[in-house]
Amino acid sequence: MKQNIAIVMGGYSSEKQISLKSGNVVYNHLNKLKYNIFRVLILQEKWVALDDSENEYPIDKNDFSFIINQKKIIFNCVFNAIHGAPGENGLLLAYFKLINLKHTSAPFYQMALTFNKRDTLSAVKAYGIKTAMSIYLNKGDEIQLDKIINKVGLPCFIKPNNAGSSYGISKAHKKEDIVPAIEVAYKEDNEILIESFLNGTEVSVGVIQYKGETKVLPITEIVSENDFFDYEAKYEGKSKEITPARITKTQQKKVEKIAKKVYKVLNMTGFSRSEYIFVNDEPYFIEMNTVPGLTEESILPQQAKVAGISLSELFENSIEEALKN
Repeated sequence: MKQNIAIVMGGYSSEKQISLKSGNVVYNHLNKLKYNIFRVLILQEKWVALDDSENEYPIDKNDFSFIINQKKIIFNCVFNAIHGAPGENGLLLAYFKLINLKHTSAPFYQMALTFNKRDTLSAVKAYGIKTAMSIYLNKGDEIQLDKIINKVGLPCFIKPNNAGSSYGISKAHKKEDIVPAIEVAYKEDNEILIESFLNGTEVSVGVIQYKGETKVLPITEIVSENDFFDYEAKYEGKSKEITPARITKTQQKKVEKIAKKVYKVLNMTGFSRSEYIFVNDEPYFIEMNTVPGLTEESILPQQAKVAGISLSELFENSIEEALKN
């Protein structure tokens, strides 16, 4: 009997459109002879399942079911393709835990932890992982420019603490840039992170559960045409993403070892893609994405392709791993 699979997409954040694109790619690549697959839009104004003709069917939040042609559809597993809230920050996954519904992401606490940049950095530092110098601010805190500069230096990055896809991130080159950059970050989140600039090669490392094992995918080098790997660089072609990365064997071994360690110490499962910057051959951890982009052009699918894993295999493995656990 075929399993009923929901692909959740949309969400409540600035990343909604990117999530819809990712979710539809997953829908188009999953084997419909093996699974009964439905797209489910999770939006602030509605939760609805879609059929192939884009007809909408309201989701019953008591058990995440819906009725089509007088038949009640109960899902066996959810494929999480929501970037940002509520899919990547743990909220939706806590709900799935309450109703005992399996899903492709890590447990809700791990998702909430890794979505919070400040808390993730605190956790990995305890295991000796190198990170940039940083300062945290909550909305309403006094902005002490000299203290910030003395701690992190210039240039520095100002970013929302809980946001993805590089929304709200700025690079401050001089003292006068800091306050406007803070205001931009506060538009996305009430908590912000200010980090020192690390000058070196940036790489993205995918770590996933694949056929029961933790697998580090081929590494991607990020070469941005812009001042840093911002939204334009990520989604509008303003960067080169080179897989495998043009790094030394020593650098490769170091970052693979650290990426796998970070995945394990954070008790991750499912997909992850983390960013690192090499400084004197040492990889510095920047952040982790637990619902990375899943389009054909996205970094994690690029890495899987180099590893000989098709999108269909990548997505199906994710579902099978979730059903197994």
